[in-house]
Amino acid sequence: MAIVTEVLRMGQTPVPSWGVDWAWSLPLVVLTVVMHSFSLRLISQEASRVLNRRKKKLVHNGLSMFLIGGTALGATILHGIEAWFWALAYMALGAIPGRGSAMLYSLNAITSYGHESIALESRWQLMGSIEALNGWILFGLTTAFLFAVIQKVWAHTDQPT
Repeated sequence: MAIVTEVLRMGQTPVPSWGVDWAWSLPLVVLTVVMHSFSLRLISQEASRVLNRRKKKLVHNGLSMFLIGGTALGATILHGIEAWFWALAYMALGAIPGRGSAMLYSLNAITSYGHESIALESRWQLMGSIEALNGWILFGLTTAFLFAVIQKVWAHTDQPT
């Protein structure tokens, strides 16, 4: 017990109460994961619609690259929208002043890139870490999704004989 007290005294800062960080972060994680899953399903349905419209005909290599590129673009936009939700929360909490700074911080956190010139107040730093964890989950879902789309498209692509 004495060691813990000494460690806390050395930092000269009280241990922050992170309950509010969790209270704000967990709903954002759930919101973004549900939104991400739903949106990826919509993108998948659109790609399937394009592929099924071709019936038994094989898809030309150019169209297959367009489908894969369009799918990746849709996922990228989706990640940006999700980072925007986090940025809005940071602004609402007063954790980061300004839309531009909040969005840049959020994009850096959600991609785990990090940025030295923009930081959350120490009070909100756990929230930034939770956003990074959320980013890992979202990018994992996107990676699995893109892999599935590529497999589906390539199965319909005309291969040289």
